[in-house]
Amino acid sequence: MTKYLISFDEGTMVFPAAELEAVSDATHAVVREAKAAGVWVFGGGLLEASAGAVVETDGTVRDPAVRSGKDTFIGGFCIVDVPTRAEALEWARHMAATCRCAQEVREFMDDPDS
Repeated sequence: MTKYLISFDEGTMVFPAAELEAVSDATHAVVREAKAAGVWVFGGGLLEASAGAVVETDGTVRDPAVRSGKDTFIGGFCIVDVPTRAEALEWARHMAATCRCAQEVREFMDDPDS
């Protein structure tokens, strides 16, 4: 089995506030489905990036609300453990439909030391 990160940029999940409960319910249904299928590893939504910090390579800490043109921030993610990339893409399709935004799918590199 291979682990995949399925994630979305926080700025892409846009829908009317009145639909939050429906979006949340639909997304939780996909999570329950992934757990029942035995592929769910971990996941969740993240607080807005403005509540976090960016630590630069020189150790400088800055407020992420001050974005450079290259900054993107993950709004939510899940990790699934599936046998094929095609299966990871299928889970991402479910998430994209329920979260109402595009999902990025990336395979974790095999690192025996971690």
